[in-house]
Amino acid sequence: MSSYYLHPSAIADQGSSIGSNTKIWHFSHVMEGAHIGEDCVLGQNVFVGKKVRIGNGVRVQNNVSVYEGVVLEDEVFVGPSAVFTNVINPRSAVSRKDEFKKTLVQKGATIGANATIVCGVSIGQYAFVAAGAVVTKDVPPYALVKGNPAVHSGWMSEFGQKLFFDSSNKAVCAESGQEYLIKEGKVSRVK
Repeated sequence: MSSYYLHPSAIADQGSSIGSNTKIWHFSHVMEGAHIGEDCVLGQNVFVGKKVRIGNGVRVQNNVSVYEGVVLEDEVFVGPSAVFTNVINPRSAVSRKDEFKKTLVQKGATIGANATIVCGVSIGQYAFVAAGAVVTKDVPPYALVKGNPAVHSGWMSEFGQKLFFDSSNKAVCAESGQEYLIKEGKVSRVK
């Protein structure tokens, strides 16, 4: 049996799965069928829908709803009041629960405060979505996107530092010393 912390005002429905060392704070709700990994932190007023998958080491800040159809892989950071959707054309009078679109946020990605992620997109590993951005299309790994709609405006290291590529298409993270290569518009870590 896993040992996790659930604040007395939070609710974890029977049939949900919560990993060891995870902390779920005030007024949060985890629905039946949701899976939350180990070492996660869900801030105040976080909603986790049915069938949502949250990996290990994920941080979801206050006032975020993670709806059915969303997958957050390991070490994802979701800033305060970020928004996920799961239906592309919602109408109050039309039930579209069988039309939920999948949203995948890959390992190590960051979603800034008040960003909106329109359903059906994939956010690549270690990508960085700036605060307030509206993501309407896929974001490549290590990409920095900002604005409404979000546009590509640079590259980020795994430590969240902006990368500056030289004439040989190499960059070094100023914080970690990790080395990166850009080739044909794709960034990869080489060392």
